[in-house]
Amino acid sequence: MSTSRLFALSALARGGPMHGYQIRQAAQLDRTDLWTDVKPGSLYSVLHRMAGDGLVEVVRSEKVGNPPERTVYAITDRGRQELAALRDAALRRVRLLPDPVDLALQYTSDLSGAELVETVAARRQAVAGQISLFEAEFEAAKPDLTGLEPWIFEHCLARLRADLAWHDDLLNSLERNERNSRRTS
Repeated sequence: MSTSRLFALSALARGGPMHGYQIRQAAQLDRTDLWTDVKPGSLYSVLHRMAGDGLVEVVRSEKVGNPPERTVYAITDRGRQELAALRDAALRRVRLLPDPVDLALQYTSDLSGAELVETVAARRQAVAGQISLFEAEFEAAKPDLTGLEPWIFEHCLARLRADLAWHDDLLNSLERNERNSRRTS
């Protein structure tokens, strides 16, 4: 599933023919980097690949003022079919994204109990910080949010809060283990 393709095709279907910079601006305006893995800078290469796949077509090139010449793309019928398939797959499939913390935790045997507690506590603070930042972003964006956008923010916050609760449980367990190991030593 290519979320960058889904975003670019959606932007073209919604906004009509656009050049890459306009699609990148749409990604920044929609704050896609907060709640997706779409990176606005990668959209140019995605557009180029989709043109090669027949999902978008070049409708013209334009040069206004000093910026470089820009290629304007439009979604094709095949692109609309791909958009429908990508959107359907994204709405129906549940995907648990791997978190590198799980791999890192697997290889912490060289850390003392106290070091592991300290490390996890620092990560927990980072997650709490992300929640605070995201809540502030949500509050600032509220006047401009439309449709289901508030629900997207709420979904992200729910996932972050669940991650924070997991860190709290892990920390409690690690601290209990550390206290027990000190008692038996």
